[in-house]
Amino acid sequence: MSDRPWAGTRSPRTGVNRVSQQTNWVPTSVNIDKPSAARMYDYLLGGSHNFAVDREFLENTILAIQPEIKRFAIMNRAFMRRAMLFMLDQGIRQFLDLGSGIPTVGNVHEIAHRVDPSARVVYVDNEHVAVAHGQLLLEGKSNVVIVQGDITKPGLILSDQETRRVLDFDQPIGLLAITIGHYILDDQDPEQVFAAYRDALPSGSYLAMTHLTSDFSVVNADELTDAMKKSQNNVRARTRSEVLSLFGDFELVEPGLVTTSQWRPETPGEIEDPERDGLYAGVARRR
Repeated sequence: MSDRPWAGTRSPRTGVNRVSQQTNWVPTSVNIDKPSAARMYDYLLGGSHNFAVDREFLENTILAIQPEIKRFAIMNRAFMRRAMLFMLDQGIRQFLDLGSGIPTVGNVHEIAHRVDPSARVVYVDNEHVAVAHGQLLLEGKSNVVIVQGDITKPGLILSDQETRRVLDFDQPIGLLAITIGHYILDDQDPEQVFAAYRDALPSGSYLAMTHLTSDFSVVNADELTDAMKKSQNNVRARTRSEVLSLFGDFELVEPGLVTTSQWRPETPGEIEDPERDGLYAGVARRR
């Protein structure tokens, strides 16, 4: 048996490793009976911090509804990298990553530290596996931390002792809301949640966001919403105008609010027709 926490064969459907479940290191607070969006995303990206319940739900339920979901995840990850590099080019050296998920390969602090090893990052998530793995990964790094918390309670996140230790709110910050807005339901007042985070950022800060949309036929939004009710994370796909409102009075940089593959692609081959993309993406600046 492998000495890694999970090891196994490659799934023929997703093309990522199908891993066997060993949970002796996992915190007792982790719910391994219900699938988690963070762990499913980790699996889609080829990560190893997921459980059988996540893999089975994804392969047997979500892929039947949304067969393009692996491509969505890859394009989303590629957008995050490009958005990070853009913000770094603008001089941003500190980042607040909301709903960061499990820090798999190509995570925020790795991208930032290739440009500037002194860059500071605060990850935020309420998923126990994400936090536990993040704490192990970040051990010994004084300028990167993961905070366990509910992003729909921005006052608690923004006032957290570790958030305040790592980030200087008198200097520009890159706020990342990558595939997190659609997990904030209408009764949680997403506009107010985002407004609280935006208001905490000084001039020159940026907000990078991706969000599931129901505008394109490739997304089976109603079926996906119903299916996700069986997981730990309900979703709410939104229209372009609804996503746009989450940026508030921040000024979108070119090319504005587009789909993930259309936001500043590095090569023409990366661009997909909008009708084949399920996520809006944009980066906006506080004047």
